[in-house]
Amino acid sequence: MKVTFDHSEKAADHIRTFWFKPEKPVRYAAGQFIELRIPHDNKDNRGDKRWFTLSSSPTDDLLSITTKLAGEKGSSFKRALANLAPSTELHMASPMGDFVLPKDPSIPLLFVAGGIGCTPYHSMVKFLQDNHEQRPVSVIYAAKSQAEVAFKDTFTRLGQNFKTVIGERLDAKKILALSDNNQEQYIYLSGPEPMVEALDKDLKGHGFNKKHIRTDFFPGYTGI
Repeated sequence: MKVTFDHSEKAADHIRTFWFKPEKPVRYAAGQFIELRIPHDNKDNRGDKRWFTLSSSPTDDLLSITTKLAGEKGSSFKRALANLAPSTELHMASPMGDFVLPKDPSIPLLFVAGGIGCTPYHSMVKFLQDNHEQRPVSVIYAAKSQAEVAFKDTFTRLGQNFKTVIGERLDAKKILALSDNNQEQYIYLSGPEPMVEALDKDLKGHGFNKKHIRTDFFPGYTGI
């Protein structure tokens, strides 16, 4: 589908959100992802396409992605993204993926984010808040620093159900200590691939039901 770049805004230190207007309304589930293509000169070996989870909510008029930027040290794609001019037309694949809210609204949910892995949870939490839908949701967000915690306004509305882990390594023991340790809850894991794989294995090793674990990893990231 064709989208038009609208604007970008700072989400946290080194993290920006980019907003796009679709040519027609898009139906999608909170937590799904897209592929974005940005044709540009002198592209590096990573090419001109990237996968991104939508950080916007289906209740928003525009679509958004949120990502880390590394300035001139970043990939040619990220530099092209950072330098997009308003009204630039691009191609975005239709939203897809099953890292979404369960149909049963009574299931307790624990969202565990590593760095930019917070994006699907922002989409889900904002969707629930915009629709005034009450679900038992908690968020544990691991970041290098408080300045790199994105979407604070949305997550802090969860009150005591929003916890940050700053500058520390997450493991199953810490996650379960910060949560209700409810064996009926679904644990969602999102972040760099090595972190997600390690936490998935660790949680299962602590006896957590593998059917209650949902995973989503961000390729290209090795740390938060």
